[in-house]
Amino acid sequence: MLPRLTPLALKERATMVFLEKGNLDVLDGSFVLVDASGVRTHIPVGGVACIMLEPGIRVSHAAVTLAARAGTLLTWVGEAGVRLYASGQPGGARSDKLLYQAALALDPEARGKVARKMFAVRFGEEPPSRRSVDQLRGIEGARVREMYKLLARQYRVPWKGRKYDHREWGSGDVPNRCLSAGTACLHGLCEAAILAAGYAPAIGFVHTGKPRSFVYDIADLYKFETVVPAAFRVAAQNPAEPERAVRLSCRDGFRESKLLKRMIPEIEDVLSAGGLAVPQAPSDAVGPAFEDEEGIGDDGHRS
Repeated sequence: MLPRLTPLALKERATMVFLEKGNLDVLDGSFVLVDASGVRTHIPVGGVACIMLEPGIRVSHAAVTLAARAGTLLTWVGEAGVRLYASGQPGGARSDKLLYQAALALDPEARGKVARKMFAVRFGEEPPSRRSVDQLRGIEGARVREMYKLLARQYRVPWKGRKYDHREWGSGDVPNRCLSAGTACLHGLCEAAILAAGYAPAIGFVHTGKPRSFVYDIADLYKFETVVPAAFRVAAQNPAEPERAVRLSCRDGFRESKLLKRMIPEIEDVLSAGGLAVPQAPSDAVGPAFEDEEGIGDDGHRS
């Protein structure tokens, strides 16, 4: 019998790995990728926050089970790490935190406070007073467009705006393809952090109506300090495989900035700006039949 798995806290993990063209299975309690020639590559599943599965990957039931137990997010993506198709759920929203997140999103005043806090974290200054979430979104959009232009001039990259067709990857120019590839990396990492913290990716505050609305909210906090400069820097070099170069640059940048150590505390800090308390269980509710053992993982990890 193998020992019981205890997930590592997200801040102690590597950010992500990309896998393509092989069979992902479990051997001796560990992830292993077997390619067409039979070569086995072991993957430290418990030490990775997110595994991006590109076309050509087949995944066994045992591998998915191990990823869930270890708290590692599996994400099925298109070639070059874009066009998200599906994602697993390594932890899942805790009932208390899900109710807390929903209460914040449903209270207009609390939602506005959370959106204002996100604005302050993103731009390093307090937003204009007496502005609605919709007005803040307009101010944010104008600033973002100017930041794109500024970075394009800084790296001497031709820039015609953020224009791309998500249904046709090759339709975008090199800077837009680099931005899309880098953003996909950041979204995967943010979703892993949100699930590890026990929250729901779908309940957003600035973004709404999508399965990953909260992922987009949190990713926006880090986008212009991580993936956007990396995308323009790679686009200026115009390598033969720009998407791969962006992914490698993002991986190194995430590690150097210690992004994983910041994410969960900053998610909690942003939500606390709403001013609501975490709901307590009703007095007449039925408690758990048995208590889980204390682990070293994050709140949202099941094991």
